[in-house]
Amino acid sequence: MERDYFLRFSIAGFSYYEGAIAFKNLEIGTILTLKREPTNTYDKHAIEIFFNDLKLGYVPKFESRKLSLLLKYGFDKFETRIQNINTDEHPESQIDIILYLVKEEAPL
Repeated sequence: MERDYFLRFSIAGFSYYEGAIAFKNLEIGTILTLKREPTNTYDKHAIEIFFNDLKLGYVPKFESRKLSLLLKYGFDKFETRIQNINTDEHPESQIDIILYLVKEEAPL
């Protein structure tokens, strides 16, 4: 499997959702899940970030539009991982996420 860097950002809203509950189970390299939230009243391009069933927050608004459009039109070949954890930062900046575009190898 081939992957290329696409985006890097901190989780928006981390202190308002279930980040504190999940925090002790998060580590660098942990795989996270993205889910569009088109009914969000504040951002029609909102994308939620989950660790298992726990909502950690959102992709920041300044990054969500382009990513939301890709997801909306069926491009979901992303690998979403925790890249950095800094407990000394403000909760909104503690967890850095990296997104890779993933190219699956064609069968032989």
